[in-house]
Amino acid sequence: MKKNNSLILIFTLILIVFGCEEIKDPAGQRDVAPIPIISNINPAIFDSKDLENSYIEFEVNLAAGIQVEKAVIEGSFNGNLQRTEIGEISTFPSTIRIYSSVAAGKIGIVLDDIHNGEVFTFELVTTYNGLTTRSSAAINVPVACAYDVNLATGSYHSVSADWASEGDITITADPADQYTLYVTGLEEMEGLVEDVGPLVMHINPIDYSVIADKSVLASDAWGFHNIAYSGNGTYSSCDGSFIMYFEITTDEANFGTNAFTFTRN
Repeated sequence: MKKNNSLILIFTLILIVFGCEEIKDPAGQRDVAPIPIISNINPAIFDSKDLENSYIEFEVNLAAGIQVEKAVIEGSFNGNLQRTEIGEISTFPSTIRIYSSVAAGKIGIVLDDIHNGEVFTFELVTTYNGLTTRSSAAINVPVACAYDVNLATGSYHSVSADWASEGDITITADPADQYTLYVTGLEEMEGLVEDVGPLVMHINPIDYSVIADKSVLASDAWGFHNIAYSGNGTYSSCDGSFIMYFEITTDEANFGTNAFTFTRN
């Protein structure tokens, strides 16, 4: 049987933090005023292929019975703490839409100079009882390609040094949910009969992380029974590739976590 190594994937594209910071912030006090509640972030990226028209949208609210005198949104880019006011929130709850072109213009960035992987940060500054403070509720918005189901499906080439396997597979989308994908061929390329399956994967539309449901792919695998894959990974929305980490098991054994890459043919 094939050799495998245990790997751990730590993937974070979008981070929402609710808590007090221990390191002194040059912007001043945090969370003296009520902390706004941020929810329903969707979409949560700026589309690098259409930065002129791309936007993010989210809801901002305060706990019941809480009032603030003023609330503004400030923006920064790539961790630069020189924040710029993006807009003011006049009522709660509010649905906020921020266009990447507007944010870049106010921060002083040329759209053509923005690349995949760079990050905008938006923070809320509130005034309460005459005291203005910065909330530790923040949204980090990465620049990435928007999801295209046609790029995430089709003929792929699978490679795993851990599992010592390589071959072609096929990925199709669920007709009712473009973020649910079905993978076939992982056992056929091993010379096995793929009489169960397919492997079911779900792309998170917010951050393009991937969860693979535990899926039995073949009832017989070199004398073992019911070989199954499960795990997690990431999807690259710009080139359609996947980096996946699958735990491979049978009824008789667990073969650990194995790294796979899927690239389009």
